[in-house]
Amino acid sequence: MIFRKQLFISIFIMALGGCSHISNTLPPDITEAQTLEHTQSYKALKSLPKPMGSIPVSVYSFRDQTGQYKPIANVSSFSTAVTQGASAILVQALSETDWFVPVEREGLQNILTERKIIRAALDNNDNESNALPPLKTAKIILEGGIISYDSNTKTGGLGAEYFGIGVSELYREDVISIYMRAVDVRTGVVLTSVATTKTVLSFEMRAGFFRYVSYKRLAEAEGGYTNNEPMHICVKQAIEKALVDLINSGIDKGLWSAKPVTQNKSESTHQEKTASPS
Repeated sequence: MIFRKQLFISIFIMALGGCSHISNTLPPDITEAQTLEHTQSYKALKSLPKPMGSIPVSVYSFRDQTGQYKPIANVSSFSTAVTQGASAILVQALSETDWFVPVEREGLQNILTERKIIRAALDNNDNESNALPPLKTAKIILEGGIISYDSNTKTGGLGAEYFGIGVSELYREDVISIYMRAVDVRTGVVLTSVATTKTVLSFEMRAGFFRYVSYKRLAEAEGGYTNNEPMHICVKQAIEKALVDLINSGIDKGLWSAKPVTQNKSESTHQEKTASPS
């Protein structure tokens, strides 16, 4: 009897704790647009050593190659499981590192169209200084894509219920995999190739009360919430991690070089002296 009372008290406290946590998340507040927070992979990308020089690179396509749709029970869904904007995410990551200079190739046709319009407008102008410069060429092409999306790789949960009072927590893990390779434009040789994975975590918290308080009198209460990692953030982290591994792999193979540490320190000291007030 004492054990039953202790179990009842424990479950009741768990249910109250779950309900109190749920009440803090409801209702959701309306928020303004915000800048995406930097992830650990982004910090690793920015903490790389400074390069000897920036390499022009192009990205024609870095797309979803899984062909999978969102798993929804009893519903035919045509929404893809992962983002289709991986190319934009990769170009953004390239522009935030000092190692590469991305040149536009995904929207190349738009650039060529605009250059034709400008060239047509300059046909009647004999001033050679207004001539269009040639497009910047790339030395390396980055290829690859999202090659795998595995859902429900790990599932589980924990819960307890006693006399109609219960609380439970469930979780699920999915995994995405990314391959990225650097190709030499002059020879077509694959210089280096890397692969990264990222788990996508989803969990659900529920607490409820279900009990007859008297004859034909039923008391019932239920609350809960779910939390799902945004897929595009997971893809962003995997791409940034792949870019970090690609740069480190190129350094190890001698494809590109980083500045000596002493040179980096002397440059930072010079910048501090320049920025200091006289």
